[in-house]
Amino acid sequence: MARPAVAERTYMRVRPDMPPGHVRTPAYLRGKTGWVERTLGSFPNPEQLAYGHEGNRLPVMRVRFTMAEVWGAGAETPDDTIDAEIYAHWLEETDPPHAS
Repeated sequence: MARPAVAERTYMRVRPDMPPGHVRTPAYLRGKTGWVERTLGSFPNPEQLAYGHEGNRLPVMRVRFTMAEVWGAGAETPDDTIDAEIYAHWLEETDPPHAS
C-alpha cells in the first residue's frame, strides 16, 4: 500500500534487504540514512513492471545522503551529498544519523 508523502527533512533509512531479481534501489545506499529533499509523486513500481505485472503506484522520494554516511570515515569530502530517487517501500522513517 502506498504511503502518503512525507515532509522535507524527514530522515529515512533505506532498507538493507538484498532480494534477488530486478531491484531499483542502489545496493550502496541500502542500510544508509538520509533526509527527504522532496517527494516527487507516485509512479508504478518498476520491480513489479519488470515481471509483467501491473505496477502498484508508490510515492517516490528524492533522498539526500552525505558522503560520510555513504562511504564512511574515508570519504574524501564527507559533507558533500548525493541524491537518489527511491520508492517509498524501500524507506523507513528514522532518527538522524549519530543522533544522541
